[in-house]
Amino acid sequence: YLVWATLGVILGGRMGYVLFYNAATYLNDPLSIFAVWQGGMSFHGGLGGVIVATIVFCRRRGIDLWLFSDRVACVAPIGLFFGRLANFINGELFGRVTDVSWAVVFPRGGPDPRHPSQIYEALGEGVLLFAVLMWLARSEPLRRRPGLLTGVFMAGYGGVRTVVELFRQPDAHIGFLSFGSTTGQWLSVPLILAGLFLIFRAKPGK
Repeated sequence: YLVWATLGVILGGRMGYVLFYNAATYLNDPLSIFAVWQGGMSFHGGLGGVIVATIVFCRRRGIDLWLFSDRVACVAPIGLFFGRLANFINGELFGRVTDVSWAVVFPRGGPDPRHPSQIYEALGEGVLLFAVLMWLARSEPLRRRPGLLTGVFMAGYGGVRTVVELFRQPDAHIGFLSFGSTTGQWLSVPLILAGLFLIFRAKPGK
């Protein structure tokens, strides 16, 4: 499954970035879509790729989709935690300019101190979401509701991302959207809705 998931992350993440964040550039130079070493990945696209890969994998192996996805959802925050720490170390995807005492000056962010939004995401998407999922997974009645933990992960990630986007610097070539919102927030809305749908549809024995 790890191979399937990795391919899903790479292909989905790249296509998500192309479609959601930089479509005009890649329309003018389609071959640059394959230049993944130049950077440009989207979490929402990567998640979509993993979802497709998981569905195909489970169908080919005859595995119950929701039971399997619940297990994947429980460990996914670990990967998100280390991924956001890597973003922080690389000085990328930094936050907005601020004067808080824990602000950080990033080499790529100019001379002004900024929110370490990568750390906020690591704590929210990683530590907090992992703790919530582990707590829920310890409940036998909840474990008997296939799809519930998957829904909690999706809604939880979308909620954390929406909040952290308030501190994160939007991509320079996109900027802010209507009402001061960001692309990340808009992409998180369907994720939250899908997560809530899974939570409420999860029934014991299904």
